[in-house]
Amino acid sequence: MNPTLVLVGRPNVGKSTLFNRLTRSRAALVADAPGLTRDRHYGHATVGGKSIILVDTGGLEPASGDGLRREMAKQTMQAVDEGDAIVFMVDVRDGLAPQDRIIAEQLRRTGRNIWLVVNKAEGMDAATVSAEFHELGLGVPIAISAAHGDGVRELMERIVRPFASEQRPESTEKEANQPKIAVVGRPNAGKSTLVNALLGETRMIAFDEPGTTRDSIYIEFERNGRPYTVIDTAGVRRRGRIDEAVEKYSVVKTLQAIEDANVVILVLDATREIADQDANIASFIVETGRALVVAINKWDAVDAHGRERIKREYERKLGFLGFARVHMISAAAPSGLGALMRSVDAAFRAAMSRLPTPKLTRILQEATEKQAPPRRGYRRPKLRYAHQGGVNPPLIVVHGNSLQDLSADYRRYLERAFMQAFRLRGTPVRVIFKSGRNPFTEGGRGR
Repeated sequence: MNPTLVLVGRPNVGKSTLFNRLTRSRAALVADAPGLTRDRHYGHATVGGKSIILVDTGGLEPASGDGLRREMAKQTMQAVDEGDAIVFMVDVRDGLAPQDRIIAEQLRRTGRNIWLVVNKAEGMDAATVSAEFHELGLGVPIAISAAHGDGVRELMERIVRPFASEQRPESTEKEANQPKIAVVGRPNAGKSTLVNALLGETRMIAFDEPGTTRDSIYIEFERNGRPYTVIDTAGVRRRGRIDEAVEKYSVVKTLQAIEDANVVILVLDATREIADQDANIASFIVETGRALVVAINKWDAVDAHGRERIKREYERKLGFLGFARVHMISAAAPSGLGALMRSVDAAFRAAMSRLPTPKLTRILQEATEKQAPPRRGYRRPKLRYAHQGGVNPPLIVVHGNSLQDLSADYRRYLERAFMQAFRLRGTPVRVIFKSGRNPFTEGGRGR
C-alpha cells in the first residue's frame, strides 16, 4: 500500500499551500485567513517515483474551544491516526507559539513518525530560523517555503525515503491475468449489493443505511471461468458529515484500494444527484491513472424524467471521464452486470496493453503531420520517436528536441491520438516527453 502523509499544525501556517504544491493543484482552499480548512482534504502526489496519499487537515485548536474548533481538532487527530508520517508545520514569522507546544505534546503521544517543518522561511538562514523550535523536542526542524518551493523537494525526499524500498512484488503470471477491481462510490450507492451480485452470494452486509462497510475487503471469485479479485470499499462520505466511529480509516483505505486496483468501478446512484464528492472520487481515479468503468445503479428505480436528469448531470459534472464506458444497472435485480463485466475486461486489457515501438512512432508522426506542435519563439518542438514506458496505465515516452515547450493541450492531443489508434477504451493514457541534448545550446557547442 502507498504511504499516507498528514499535514498538521495551527491555522494559517501554510498547510494547504504545501498540499497544493505537492499535489500540483489548487484543490485545497488557500487565503490569508485562519481556519479555512475545516475538514480533511485528500490528494495524490508523486515524490521520487513513489506515490503517496496526502491529507490536508484543519488547524488544531485548544480542546476547550467552541464546537466547530473541537470538531476540527477531532478530524485532525483522526487523520493523524490514519497517517504513516506526520508533517507538523509551524510559522517562522509567528515564532514558537504556545499552541505549537500543545500540538507537539499531542503528536508525541501518538507514537507516529513526525517531521517538524518551519514554514515561510524564504530567503532566511535555515539554522537561525529553526533554532527556537528545537525546544519542541521533535527532532531537527526543517526550514522550507511552501509558497516558493524552497526546501520542499529535499523535505519530501527525506520523508519518503523509508518507504521507497517498499516495492510492490513482481506480478506472477496468474496475477497479471487476474483483474483486481475496486468498487467505489458514495455511501448507500449500492456498492456492497453490486459485489454480492457479482459473487452470486451474500458475502457483504448490505443494509439501506450509509456507512455499513468500515474497511476495504479483498475477495477472489470466478465469473464465466475467469478469476477476479474484487475490493469492496467503505463509502467516501461527504466532508463535514463524518462520524468518527464509521469514518476512521475508511477514506484512506478507499484511496489505497483505488491505487492498488487495475480497474475501478465507480458506482453512482441514479436516484440521487451527482454530488461534488462523486466528482472528487472520479478525479482521484484519473489522477492515479486507473482504468475505469462507471455503473449508474438503481436504474430501474427512476422514471424517464429521472433518467434524462442523471444523463445531463453526468455530462455536466463528469464529462472529463470520456475514456470510460458507462452502464445503467440494477445491482439488486440484478440486471446489466454482464455488459458491465465485459467492459471491465476490456478496460483491463487496455490498461495492460503492450504497444509496439514502430507503431507508436508511426502514430506519433501521423499526429504531428496532421497537427504540428506550435512554435515557441523561433523554435518548433521536434518529436522524433515514441516507445512504451509502462502499463496500468499505458505510459508512452516521446523523444525529441525542445519538448519542454509543448503545451498541456498538445499533450492531451497526443494522448487522444494514441488512445484512438490502439482502441484503448476504458483506461487513461499517460504521455511524457524527453528532450535530447541540443548541440547548439551553451555547453554543447563544438569548438
